[in-house]
This record gives sequence, C-alpha cells and structure tokens, in this order.
Amino acid sequence: MSLVDIKGLDVGYVRHRTVRPAVIGLDLSVGEAEVVAIVGESGSGKTTTANAIIGLLPPNGRITAGSAIVDGIETAGAKEKTLRGLRGSVVGLIPQDPMVGLNPTQRVGAQIGEVVKLRGIAGPSVHTEVVEFLDQAGVPDPELRARQYPHELSGGLRQRALIAIALAGRPKLIIADEPTSALDVTVQKRILDHLGGLVREQGISLLIITHDLAVAADRADRVVVMQHGRKTEEGDPRVILSDPREPYTRRLIAAAPRLAHGGRVVARFDVRDEERPEPILTLTKVSKTFPGNDPRRGRRGFNALEDVTVSVPRGQTHALVGESGCGKTTTLRIALGLESATSGSVRLDGTEISGLSWNKLRPLRRKAQLVHQDPFATLDPKFTVGQSVTEPLVSFRVGDRRTRKVRALELLDQVGLPTSYLDRLPQELSGGQRQRVAIARALALQPELIMLDEPVSALDVLVQEQILRLLADLQQALNLSYLFVSHDLAVVAEVAHTVSVMSQGRVVEQGPVAEVFTNPRSPHTRELIDAIPGRLPLGEKVV
Repeated sequence: MSLVDIKGLDVGYVRHRTVRPAVIGLDLSVGEAEVVAIVGESGSGKTTTANAIIGLLPPNGRITAGSAIVDGIETAGAKEKTLRGLRGSVVGLIPQDPMVGLNPTQRVGAQIGEVVKLRGIAGPSVHTEVVEFLDQAGVPDPELRARQYPHELSGGLRQRALIAIALAGRPKLIIADEPTSALDVTVQKRILDHLGGLVREQGISLLIITHDLAVAADRADRVVVMQHGRKTEEGDPRVILSDPREPYTRRLIAAAPRLAHGGRVVARFDVRDEERPEPILTLTKVSKTFPGNDPRRGRRGFNALEDVTVSVPRGQTHALVGESGCGKTTTLRIALGLESATSGSVRLDGTEISGLSWNKLRPLRRKAQLVHQDPFATLDPKFTVGQSVTEPLVSFRVGDRRTRKVRALELLDQVGLPTSYLDRLPQELSGGQRQRVAIARALALQPELIMLDEPVSALDVLVQEQILRLLADLQQALNLSYLFVSHDLAVVAEVAHTVSVMSQGRVVEQGPVAEVFTNPRSPHTRELIDAIPGRLPLGEKVV
C-alpha cells in the first residue's frame, strides 16, 4: 500500500504574472517502510516536489494540476488546517541546512519539545521524550545537548537534532532534503545508517532528496531521476546503475567518481617522492590552543591542533581530509595568516609568517588567496560580478578603472563565464556560476597559492565536475598550487597529488593520494574510506 501517491503533478512559481513550471506531470509513490530517493541536479524539481507534498511551497508556488495523496488525504489544494494535521504527525521533514532549520535563539530541547507538546504530552514527560528522541537520533550526551543552542553543536549534531525534531511527531514518513550534503563521510554514514535503522525497526517510510547518486544507490529501494521538472527514469538502483536508459542518468553516473570507477576510489595522480617539487607552503609542528571558556575544561582551553606538519608542493594540490572538528579549517586559517598559531612555524614561499604584524603580512596575501565553501555568503549581494572580481585589485590599488575592467574580462574568460555576466548580481547566478566568480576573484592578484575550503560540497555532481575540471585546467595553465580542504575523499582522489588525514587536531597519516588511499596505515583513514558512499558492489544495498 502507498503512503504517498502522486499523479500528474504540475507545480510552478509565479514570476511577473506568469507561472513558470518547476515540476511537470510527475507520477510518484512511496510505500510503507520503503526508501525512495529522488535524484537530480539543482533546479530539477526535487525539493519543489517534497514541499508540494506537505504544503510548504513559498507564497509564489502553485500546484496547477494533478493530485498528491498522503496517508489517504489529498494535499493538493488542501486547507492549511488539514496540512497542519499531516505535518509532524504523518510527515516529518529534515531540511537541508540545519542552521536555517533550527531557531538560533532557542535551546535544542525547547525546539524538540514544541513538537512533543503538539501530541498532547505535558509536564515533565516532555523533557523525558526530548531526551529520548535525541538519543534515538544518535546524539551523544542528550541531556547536555538539549540544554545547548544550535551554534554550540557541530554540523553533524545539528543535523541529528533536526532528525530528533522530525521523529518527535512520530511520523509515518520522513522527507530528508539533502540531509548529508555538507557533512563529512563518516558523519554522513552514521546519519544515513540511523535513518535506515528507523525504516527497519519502526516501519517509517523515507523519501531522500539528493543530488548524490552514490548515496541513492547505496540506500534506496527505488530511485527516481528528475531533470528540468520531469521524471526521466525510475527503478531499482541495480538496474539504473548497470543499464541506465537515459543519457542524463549516464551523465550523473559519470560525474560521480565513486560510481564511474565501479565503487573504487581511484587516485588521478601517482606521485613519487623523488618527483615532488619544493613546497610553496610549509607548516611545521603547528599547534593551536583556544582559550578555555567551557566549565568542564576549566582554564585549560581547547587544543584544536597539535604538532601539525603539512607542506604544499609548488604547482600541485595538497588535500586536508578528516571529520568535522578535526582541525582542517583551523589549519587553513593559520596557513593564510587569519589565525595565529600557539606554537610552530608557517613559511609561505620561504618567508616565515608566524607572528608577523598585519602590515607586514598584507603584501604576502597577494601570493595566497582563499575560496570559501559557500560563494553566495562571501559575495557581496550589492556588488556586480565585475565589482566582486576587481575588489582585490581595488583593495591593493592595482591598476586603474580601465585596466581593472580589462582584467575582469580576462578573468571571466579564464573561469568560463560569458563577459555579459560582468553586470549581473550574485542572486542572478546559479551556485556553480557563483563559485566561478569566487575563483575569478581569487585569481585577480595572480596568486601562486589558492586555498579552497570545501569548494564543491554544496554543488550538485554535474556542477561539481565542471568546477573540478576548471580548477585542474587553471592549475596546469597558471602553475597554481592548491591547499584543498574537503570531507569528500572521492573528490580528493580526483584532484589532489598528496594528502594529510587529520583526526582530533593531529595528522594521523599523509603522503601521495594513490599510496594513502590504496594502502591506508591508520585505522581512521580506513574508516573514512569505508564510509564513502557508492563503494558497495553494484546494486548491493546498505542494511
């Protein structure tokens, strides 16, 4: 029996008095205790479908045709009162961004408690259930976490708090919208394992919205592929992976390194020690201790890094990988001079930068630039593309207005954007286009080293493939060096020559990617590799 039954669903968004279609003629069902994954690139209609099911479309969203029945109730055109009766108790939603999905001004326990109270629970029983649901969601020390605010939790713990909120209504169906796209592979595996356990143990149905076909292949009973609002293919993951009918599905498989190589992690480069160039950046025995403000630690503080030694070969890519909180971003910030090390040495192109004043460090910043994870958050929404790209030139007083515009046009050409984009604003660009602008801005001062902090983790696989190819082409053309921070080991295998694996502020293993990933010595490295989705034999499902 189907818990969700969608027939001929059309959904659109009203813009300038015209309804622009986002979902067209969709047929979709989700059975009891079934895991269904909707896969497709950004803009394919995945999230619109999920929001339409439970009446969470934005004000300009319209269901223009078709039917969407959830647990026997028609939700297309239903009144808000009817939809409220379904949300939480029948359908629980895990949104993509936990910092948006959680209220930053409320403690985690209070937010879960709101859902518990809607079931008629009152008094001390509310707190008991809150702790119980946090425990069910795999949150360690649930009593403590219930008292904390969202900003005090890691990304993985925030995502589990959202799972606890979804569970608190005791739903029959959980819709997980990109639940793990920004999480490291081990946390991703734990969360997906947990959701799979809920399906098995409690009979909950699961609808996974994802751009990652590898995740869908490992986890789903059935995969639905969407493109431009239409369902292009549907079936058993084993059939779709081994014999995809549609060219679009074949492109998705080819763009996912894990699936393209038959579940194996294949390093692109085979680097021998004698071939390794001189380093452009070297961190030697770097430690970082943050002041203690945690009553449990007293004044001892928190050791974010301990004796970290890392080097980036000139003209090559060195990757930092590890779980959230392992010290990757702190290492990158120290390397860029945005954070000072407690001890140790940092040398950029032969110059010791530890302890340098801002005035002395600033000229060296021309040699090293940073590309952030989320370009939309780092691009000024009021700046045009041209202004964003030339901002570093203005800041360092390089050239005049005419030469800066010429340089901006060169940079857009280098990153594969039309020159007509010069006057566009960030909100007029897709995620991949915004990341290209961010890369163009990083190139403006002709740096020798670019530091990339999770540059493709928020992008769908097809756009991710384009950005990685762009970075490789730029490296070859300009002899750039990259320090590449990522939680995705399959991506690292595609782009990096050497790698440092980090855990709890220490480097536990490092060397050429081909060597480290093929013959890992550290148990932590083996755990990271084993957690990569899409590594199972063809079509074998995680149980």
